[in-house]
Amino acid sequence: MQKGAIHKISVGASWVGALTLLASPLAQADTTPPFNSGDTAWMLSSTALVLLMTVPGLALFYAGMVRKKNVLATAAQSFAITALISVLWMIIGYSLTFTAGNAFMGGLSRLFLNGMGLDSANDLAPTIPESVYMTFQMTFAIITPALIVGAFAERMKFSALLWFTGLWSLLVYAPIAHMVWGPGGWLAADGVLDYAGGTVVHINAGIAGLVAALVMGKRIGYRHDIMHPNNLMYTLIGASLLWVGWFGFNAGSAVAASDRAGMAMATTQIATAVAALSWMFAEWLARGKPTVLGMTSGAVAGLVAITPASGFVGPMGALWIGLVAGAICFWAAVYLKNQLGYDDSLDAFGVHAIGGIIGALLTGVFAVKAIGGTAGVLEGNTGQLLIQATGVGVTIVYDAIVSFIILKAIDWTLGLRVKDEQEREGLDITQHGEQVYE
Repeated sequence: MQKGAIHKISVGASWVGALTLLASPLAQADTTPPFNSGDTAWMLSSTALVLLMTVPGLALFYAGMVRKKNVLATAAQSFAITALISVLWMIIGYSLTFTAGNAFMGGLSRLFLNGMGLDSANDLAPTIPESVYMTFQMTFAIITPALIVGAFAERMKFSALLWFTGLWSLLVYAPIAHMVWGPGGWLAADGVLDYAGGTVVHINAGIAGLVAALVMGKRIGYRHDIMHPNNLMYTLIGASLLWVGWFGFNAGSAVAASDRAGMAMATTQIATAVAALSWMFAEWLARGKPTVLGMTSGAVAGLVAITPASGFVGPMGALWIGLVAGAICFWAAVYLKNQLGYDDSLDAFGVHAIGGIIGALLTGVFAVKAIGGTAGVLEGNTGQLLIQATGVGVTIVYDAIVSFIILKAIDWTLGLRVKDEQEREGLDITQHGEQVYE
């Protein structure tokens, strides 16, 4: 037989096989959702980037700013929170946040991730597997309570931290996130814009941090003892990791490898750079020298402020948001704190709450309809600023009240604060039996 004849028979057989396969019950029963591989790959990458923000990013950023006797304890708090929230999110947090329930809280249909399989999808992210969306949102739930740690650093019991983090994530984070992002959420239906967590993450964390700082009181020796950062290189490395990871935070919130993700990445970079310079020059004028701590803090303030706006504004909006956030957060962290006398150890309130409020409100000013589908004040939609203010106000009031109740309940039972002698010796030794040696 000639080679051409063999080739014709082979081709014919392959066509018969293909038609048989298409006609088979197995092929007809394949109902796997048509997930987009590009979107899925981007969201897997974004998830890893956001996790990088907490460990090692935030762990290093905060650990560098405390005194040497508390460096391990501070880093351990970020690490432990990452583990604890991962488990709580799997058990109930995801279900309470991102499933249908009512206007204030989700339901229990995904309790213990029940029913989540390879082909599961969430209507909020239909082009990627639900397992990817769930894990991406888990990283947001992780970093939010980890940010709070900065306000009460160097004085909370480790056991109290675990209880506070767990209760706060379920009673504060989950309801606020559902109201802003979840199906049927009240604030989402009201038109509140929060692209990646200005209210859900940063205002939420900053207000809880302020309440915790007020409930616990000042550190021993505050304003008298020297409390210089132990290692600003840790802080610089941590801030750099936060900057890189934030692209997953903001651009990843498009939940797709799309043009809107690209704009969110661009606005994030612009606002962060401008805010770092804004804080740096404000400090230079006020104190005579531009510090590394100031530049890194300014960058974080810019990252915070652009978070709610990143998918709604253009480059010029990002520039103005970064400029305002850097200068005002410098004032809040340096002057407002001293004037009011509260001990926000690492400026969680001054950077995250103030920066988040600035970003949320200015989103209502600079939102561009052609980018995010909603116009802001500059495009004639003056009512959007009031809507944004409503979202900010609801978050502040609910968060402050529930956080206060949780903190007081823990204080009355377990006790929030380490003993005076333990605080003087340092949390590394007294809470973990370890320390950094020369």
